[in-house]
Amino acid sequence: MSPRRVVIMGAAGRDFHNFNVLFRDRAEFEVVAFTATQIPDIEGRRYPAVLAGKRYPDGIPIVAEEQLERLVRDERVDEVWFSYSDVSHGYVMDKAAHVNGWGAHFTLASATATMVSSVRPVIAITAVRTGVGKSQTTRFVSRILKAMGKRVVAIRHPMPYGDLARQVCQRFATYEDLDRHECTIEEREEYEPHIDNGFVVFAGVDYEKILREAEKEADVILWDGGNNDTPFYRSDLHVVLVDPHRPGHEISYYPGETNVLMADLVIVNKVNTAEADKVAEVEANCRRINPRARIVRCASEIRASDPAAIHGRRALVVEDGPTLTHGGMSVGAGWFAARDAGAAEIVDPRPYAVGSLVETYAKYPNAAGILPAMGYGDEQVRDLEATIRATPADVVVEGTPIDLARVLASDKPVVGVTYELVELEPGVLEAEIRRVLG
Repeated sequence: MSPRRVVIMGAAGRDFHNFNVLFRDRAEFEVVAFTATQIPDIEGRRYPAVLAGKRYPDGIPIVAEEQLERLVRDERVDEVWFSYSDVSHGYVMDKAAHVNGWGAHFTLASATATMVSSVRPVIAITAVRTGVGKSQTTRFVSRILKAMGKRVVAIRHPMPYGDLARQVCQRFATYEDLDRHECTIEEREEYEPHIDNGFVVFAGVDYEKILREAEKEADVILWDGGNNDTPFYRSDLHVVLVDPHRPGHEISYYPGETNVLMADLVIVNKVNTAEADKVAEVEANCRRINPRARIVRCASEIRASDPAAIHGRRALVVEDGPTLTHGGMSVGAGWFAARDAGAAEIVDPRPYAVGSLVETYAKYPNAAGILPAMGYGDEQVRDLEATIRATPADVVVEGTPIDLARVLASDKPVVGVTYELVELEPGVLEAEIRRVLG
């Protein structure tokens, strides 16, 4: 019987993991291509033979998702597997309708079937949308574990946007590691906070290999999820964050709703900046679909490093890129910090946008008035730097998790913004952690 011909729809992350655990060594399937979307300029590469395995000596092509119909028809594709995250249920079903119309099956992988088991306890931090507060929660949990005397290693959801063969298994313990691996701004935003807190973080492409390396130096594995994707590892404690600034998304976005259904603990975050009725709405939705989970409220405490430098001045707010793009938010921590510090004006950078940022605003109009820290490559970093220089502001309020001064030069003073998780019921997270670790 001929193998079933498969295309995997992805965005340089979950798609590669699904291939590794579901397809790589199975003769009944032949993966003819990956498609790529969401992330700029990640198509046109090949999934290399070193990762694809002996059945794919030439690797596997990665093409733009816009070529999906041609692939299905020309390559006689039997099955299309949807393998990326942070999209609405309607978006997923629209893709399904097209694939079915072109003559192929449309498939969603089981979350649990793609999870790898660890010999160490695993605590997973995930969310229902990008930008809810996974990273601050991961930092909070890692500090609890450190105080308990546990050796903690964080494993971050993949962001392999460069040379895949060199990104099989990456370990980051210092800023020099970030430079050596030529990390993008998006990667630095996720890795630097762990390094700042004294923890090692792993990432890459082959997540079973990554897990085995991390287990060598960890008592506890901390899964730091990306977007609203489900964990790659079977967890002993699954913590899921929901966002009252986006009520209803916890039951209308894929695969975020799956995370709520699997959650042991649901954190309703940002209650200090959200409306009370929206907090109640997300709580009710989560309780309805997963009555087993414990639900707690937390605040996201936002602090500017120098509020006086913002007060009375024209501020350019720079926010985390993915939160404003496929995360769909219009403001973030930097905006709240600028407002609370008394900025005279939050300057709209759109008229001064340079290069790729013009395209970003056209694609994501929700980001109007804020500058997304886009930096998937050198050209985008140069465009970001040029836009900052061109915008008539007195101060830059940096709402990203990193120090942008490490990757670009600003002709304006930069005020950093931090955001940390605050439990409204102190001790809940530690109690849950102690319950599963024994």
